[in-house]
Amino acid sequence: MSSSESSGEPGDDLGAEQPLMSHLIELRDRLLRMVVAVLVAFLLLAPFANRIYLFLAEPIRAKLPAGSQMIATQVASPFLTPFKLALVVAIFVAMPYLLYQFWAFVAPGLYRHERRLALPLLSASILLFYLGMGFAYTAVFPLVFGFFTAVTPEGIAQMPDIAFYLEFVLKLLFAFGIAFQIPIATILLVAIGATTPEALVTKRPYVIVAVFVAGMFLTPPDVISQTLLAIPMWLLFELGIIFSRFFQRQLQGLAAASGAAPTPASAPVSPAPGDMIVGREIDGGDIDEPGRFVPLSDEEMETELDAIEAAEAEAAVATRGSADPTATSPEQSLPDAPPTARPDPGEELIRQANALRTTGNVAATRHLLYQILEIGNVDQRRVARNILADLDRD
Repeated sequence: MSSSESSGEPGDDLGAEQPLMSHLIELRDRLLRMVVAVLVAFLLLAPFANRIYLFLAEPIRAKLPAGSQMIATQVASPFLTPFKLALVVAIFVAMPYLLYQFWAFVAPGLYRHERRLALPLLSASILLFYLGMGFAYTAVFPLVFGFFTAVTPEGIAQMPDIAFYLEFVLKLLFAFGIAFQIPIATILLVAIGATTPEALVTKRPYVIVAVFVAGMFLTPPDVISQTLLAIPMWLLFELGIIFSRFFQRQLQGLAAASGAAPTPASAPVSPAPGDMIVGREIDGGDIDEPGRFVPLSDEEMETELDAIEAAEAEAAVATRGSADPTATSPEQSLPDAPPTARPDPGEELIRQANALRTTGNVAATRHLLYQILEIGNVDQRRVARNILADLDRD
């Protein structure tokens, strides 16, 4: 595929289309970089594994009764548990780099407006994940462990096992990190048109029930952990509604601004005979040369359509006249009223898309262009890709 034909495709400014093997090789390289990054972080953290574990165990150690302490019920637990924690912390520390490698792999397959949307959301997602873990450590752990210590039956010595404790807190940390992604999920649902902020508000009672059910599955089996996860999830849902409204207004403003500024198409079109002419060649030369194609205005497009309809009507009249041997004059062979040629659906959709584009309705314009990509002929699909490329640049 030439660069001129791929200008409207995903990743138009990040290089030409690559074969499958190239993508697989790139995926392998990036996965290796991720593994190396985690190993490097683990090697740096391994000497401090015991200190990291003591820091993680501080919330429960502060709540244990006097004379109680944590124990290891397995032979290798004092060695393996801190190193397991060091590996998990290494993954958390390397998370920004891991997500960067993931982003670098998928970004060439996205349109420019999709990249502008995804990159800020990806950065915010990392920050919210860390905030969720920090909230669990500073606010949830002291409450949970204080409650467990307070309800311990008399005569029972509370001595938590270090391996079981690590498993317990890692589940909580991961659950709160995932739960704090709710604003991102809400914004994405509104951005892709799956729902609206108003519809989310009407579904608030169902969401409250759903977050408590999710808290039951994401946390260890105790009511305190479930409640402490469900309430922040609900508040984050409300925060997501607020930000989605702001984000929706921003998208509408960008759509209006992009629709008001006309831009030339970036790829050529070679109209076939009988098809609607949607562009004109300037300065002569090869039509495949980028930058030598400009779209027609609405008036020029109307003129071209009228000319096509008139030519088809004249051709129909000429065909009828030549097929009638008894005709003595053009007036005698001329039918009363030649049937009006039905416009091509692809041409009509292109006309409507151009009209919507001038009004600034980018979403409706894209919807019509995607229909053209499904039902149009080769030239009409090429025109649709050109207009989509212009919208991406805006």
